[in-house]
Amino acid sequence: MEQMKEGGCPCCSGRTKRRTDAEYKSLMNRLSRIEGQIRGIKGLLEKEAYCTDIIVQVAAANAALNSFNKVLLENHIKTCVKDDIQAGGDEKVDELLELLKKLMK
Repeated sequence: MEQMKEGGCPCCSGRTKRRTDAEYKSLMNRLSRIEGQIRGIKGLLEKEAYCTDIIVQVAAANAALNSFNKVLLENHIKTCVKDDIQAGGDEKVDELLELLKKLMK
């Protein structure tokens, strides 16, 4: 069985999510690429790059963050929500509905 990662931060709900090594590494790799994109945008600004060149890079970083969010949401539905439903609960479904409301503002 793969080792699981556990995370949580004081700024969040205090709940944690155990992830497989593969899921953890994939998400961290995505965040590292996004971090690199943000550093690149900062570098463009420092080099006084033309506005539209920076805007295009910001759009790419936004797309990468949206993609990260989609993967995270898919994993959440396939694990947390599915497990809660199979256990006869509906708390995670309600939580998901509230999350979707926030995301669709």
